[in-house]
Amino acid sequence: MYVQARSWAPDAAPLELHSMNLKTVRSEGGKAGAWRATFVSESHSRMRSYTWSAIEGEGLHQGVFADQDERWAGPNADMKPFLIAAIRHDSDAAWQVASAKAAPYLKKHPDVPVTFFLTLSNRYPDLAWRVVFGESVGASDYSVFVDASTGKLLGELKG
Repeated sequence: MYVQARSWAPDAAPLELHSMNLKTVRSEGGKAGAWRATFVSESHSRMRSYTWSAIEGEGLHQGVFADQDERWAGPNADMKPFLIAAIRHDSDAAWQVASAKAAPYLKKHPDVPVTFFLTLSNRYPDLAWRVVFGESVGASDYSVFVDASTGKLLGELKG
């Protein structure tokens, strides 16, 4: 997705990356059947999302596809663009840390869907994975945060 984003705008920088749970491809161990990444171009004040899917179906095309670009007003406290080089620990590594921390939760909820979000926000000083246990952020009662640069546990959010 990054290569296509850079062909859209040479200054494209990632703003957010998140996994997508599919019915026909089981997500596990930090891997998912589909991902969505949003990139921004500061020089054009535009943003554009891309999806990658392992399958054709469930409203997705197999491979990498771009959405239409749209206006971007700039960074805010919740999300800021980040350097791709800041990702030193991928979703597999984040899962290892998060699942160890969430072991008691996972024991009680063994079939809970898990979604990964990678963002740079004011919550933590560095790029972080948010591992969400539940159908969505809004419906989740538990999340674990892992530093994408160091791979260390940053914290958890309950309720």
